[in-house]
Amino acid sequence: MTLTLYTFDWLPEFPRGFVRDLRVRWGLEEIGRSYQVATVPAHPKSAEHRKLQPFTQVPVIQDGEQKLFESGAILVYLCEGTPLLPDERKAEIWQWLFAALNTVELSVMHWVSMILAERVPEFFGPPPSADVRAHAKADMDTKLTALQQALGDKEWLAGDFSVADIAMVDVLRVVAAEEALDAHPHLAAYVERATSRPAFKRAMADHMLHWQAADAEQAKRSAG
Repeated sequence: MTLTLYTFDWLPEFPRGFVRDLRVRWGLEEIGRSYQVATVPAHPKSAEHRKLQPFTQVPVIQDGEQKLFESGAILVYLCEGTPLLPDERKAEIWQWLFAALNTVELSVMHWVSMILAERVPEFFGPPPSADVRAHAKADMDTKLTALQQALGDKEWLAGDFSVADIAMVDVLRVVAAEEALDAHPHLAAYVERATSRPAFKRAMADHMLHWQAADAEQAKRSAG
């Protein structure tokens, strides 16, 4: 049975390339599993979406009778027992997966949301003061410095490339896009290594094609 990945039907330009369905696409490409894409409306939120995901977020997958939301849980489900999550390294990989999503991403998104509030206040509300932004940036940099020290000269976080690297790199891509990894060259190189993988490139290409098709469909409706 073909797995179904749910993402939003359409989004404006600024989040494209960073919507979290990309993590799942990447994992699926790494393990060579086919999938189809279904959509839920970004706005207004629907009752059907809430049945799939109580917080009306994406991604969600439907795999036969199994329905899952939260990108970390989906990656574990899809990749357990594969080279991305082998039994002999499971605990260490889980550790770094949780670190990516609970420690690093929380700090990163706290800062990024303030940056976005300056650019698109209609989505994120009025921007905070410079002092508040500086405090958030300092907290993020503390986390990134600790992560760089932990990574050291290793190629990947926990032995071979794993689901922990998918999650961590996807978080760090946001920082890199804001040119805020300059003080962390080992992390910048880590992101470059991971995003050079063919599976990532395929996942990103399909992710962006989805938004291009969504634009075309929206233009067709407007013209119709």
